[in-house]
Amino acid sequence: MAWRNKVYFTSVVGIGGLFTGIVIEKCKQKNQVYQYECSNCTQGKKLEQIKILPGLPLFGTVSAASLLDNKSTDVSIVESPTVPTNANRISEIMRFEKTRIPHWVFEHLTKESIVYNESVDRSKCEFREDESLHPFFRSLNTDYRGSGFDRGHMAAAGNHRKCQKHVDQTFLLSNMAPQVGVGFNRHSWNRLEKYVRKMTKSYKNVYVCTGPLYLPRKEDDGKMYVKYQVIGANTVAVPTHFFKVIVAETDNNILDMEAYVMPNKPIDDNTPLTVFQVPPESIERAAGLLFFDQVSRNKLRHINGRKSTWV
Repeated sequence: MAWRNKVYFTSVVGIGGLFTGIVIEKCKQKNQVYQYECSNCTQGKKLEQIKILPGLPLFGTVSAASLLDNKSTDVSIVESPTVPTNANRISEIMRFEKTRIPHWVFEHLTKESIVYNESVDRSKCEFREDESLHPFFRSLNTDYRGSGFDRGHMAAAGNHRKCQKHVDQTFLLSNMAPQVGVGFNRHSWNRLEKYVRKMTKSYKNVYVCTGPLYLPRKEDDGKMYVKYQVIGANTVAVPTHFFKVIVAETDNNILDMEAYVMPNKPIDDNTPLTVFQVPPESIERAAGLLFFDQVSRNKLRHINGRKSTWV
């Protein structure tokens, strides 16, 4: 549990992932904090306590920051919603997912959390399977070999370069999805990741949810189909598109939202990122998730750079 800047992702699960099993156990406790081990590169290991962010989707919900009350615009990092009594059974069912890639990734970024540490060496990181998952539902490096697709980070390695252990964890295959390399993962998608990091210069908190989409398209017979490629012996799904939904908080607690969908194919690197902005509701419908639903939309100043119609 070494994500100092609070990253959560589900690896082929609804509530699973790199360390979600630990989070679930802690969420079942009545206290409102959980402990995790932080390996600080300069200070050694220590245990820290952080409040539980309501950022883990519970059966179709993705929340980030919640408002303290209707009269305040302060954003409160509060505990996750109460887990229903049947949650354990449902979460176990949702663990067994056929796509073998994350449903979503949630990250909380700040200017301090993404500070570059010269001692961190990305070349030391190795892509490796996530042994916390049942072998039937893992992706392997052999699945990607010869596929023509990159092992694309959902939680970007560049967001977690403060400590070697942090960036190492982003290389678990449960944080990966097959992405077109040239023209997408290494270029336009990377531009979007850099843009999100740049937002921390203007906002004190940046909450971002990232994930895959499988969007329908009309075939020659005039009917709509959802089709996607699979790769490797474990039939790892290749998403047709990827999304990012972002809520950023200013120093005076004003909230702005941005939402992007990019096709998993080569994109002209000169294409402005704004071309890929979409209404957040369109992603929610396609992904089956509600983003930042604990933040009232009438508290948002801008959505995709435009004044929110909810205000």
